[in-house]
Amino acid sequence: MRSFMTFLKNKAQNDHAADNKGRDNLYTRFDALRASENNTPNKEHTKDHLKTLSLALLAGGVFAASSLLFSLPAQAKTSRIKDIVNIEGVRDNQLIGYGLVVGLNGTGDSLNNAPFTQESLISMLDRLGVSVRGQNLNTGNVAAVMVTASLPPFSNQGSRIDVSISALGDSTSLQGGTLLVTPLLAADGEVYAVAQGEVSISGFSVSGDAGTLTQNIPTSGRIASGAIVEREIDFTLEELQEVRLALKNPDFTTARRIATAINGYTNVNVADPENSASIVLRRPANYAGTIVDLITDIEQLPVQPDQPARVVISERSGVIVIGSEVRISNVAIAQGNLTVQINEAAQVSQPNPFASVGETVTVPRTNLNVNQSTDVRLAELETGVSLQELVTGLNRLGMKPQDIITILQAVKAAGALQADIEVM
Repeated sequence: MRSFMTFLKNKAQNDHAADNKGRDNLYTRFDALRASENNTPNKEHTKDHLKTLSLALLAGGVFAASSLLFSLPAQAKTSRIKDIVNIEGVRDNQLIGYGLVVGLNGTGDSLNNAPFTQESLISMLDRLGVSVRGQNLNTGNVAAVMVTASLPPFSNQGSRIDVSISALGDSTSLQGGTLLVTPLLAADGEVYAVAQGEVSISGFSVSGDAGTLTQNIPTSGRIASGAIVEREIDFTLEELQEVRLALKNPDFTTARRIATAINGYTNVNVADPENSASIVLRRPANYAGTIVDLITDIEQLPVQPDQPARVVISERSGVIVIGSEVRISNVAIAQGNLTVQINEAAQVSQPNPFASVGETVTVPRTNLNVNQSTDVRLAELETGVSLQELVTGLNRLGMKPQDIITILQAVKAAGALQADIEVM
């Protein structure tokens, strides 16, 4: 590698010297033409030569600049720190509530099968001054629902958030319904938001005498900006002197690279990796801003994240995801197919015509067929085979995703696959 870089450096110096020599010759001709312009009878011809030389000089400068740009090596793929870490304490909080959706066109809960809907309806009417206890309620326009939402970090009182609605009873559709005022509680039991509004669903359900058509899920919906934040979470980030950066994909190498990038940017040892999942970021004593300013300064720094060698497979869908760092040791793979086919063909046995005795019976007939493929293919994969070579070799054997999954598990069991297998 060093000899190759030396070769590039010498070549660049030689090219630069040749460009300088060529430009010197052009400048000499340019000056000679300028000096002889006044002494030449055909001045128009001399001006054309001057224009040509000027364009040549300009093109030479542009070519030299472009050669410098194209000689730069390609940078490794990097990510911003803000895209690969989370700030400890800066997170969403889950909210949940129970409410009623009204205004349904006969697609709500049947009160006999959903007693909680009936009790909720009676309690709501009692709070509004309407007493219906002991009455026989028969309505299909009300549905009991669960309301969920995520409270973003640092949400101010009065701001709006989206909410999701899901039917709790035997309602068939929430189309056209309106959610009544529903308090949303957090894990501490306090109300942080209140939701209300018209429910928007992405599905529908229609039925006739002989069939029913349903698209998507009509019993769940959403209310955009349907909840108002009533309580703020007491968390003051700017007063902290240190925070922890939590990696989204824990890795020791990535944690160290992040700390090195931060310390190199600030010229102070302010970041230390605790483990593979977290980095402690401290505010320097001579730093003029708060910890928020420090986070803003360092979150745009580029870092090349590392990743472990991993193979993720899903046997149900046949999906295989192989990381770029996956390597295998020297191993030979053979694959063949064995097919067993069983056909059941029942036959009817009956007595001869006009026979005085006998009865008609069903006699089972089983036909077995075993087919073992003789085309057993053997492939050898050498030590250090990369991802591309591995996939190419398996595809060359004509294997299907299910076969590849089985082979990868067998290679891992043999100790030749230098990666973790994660089964979804």
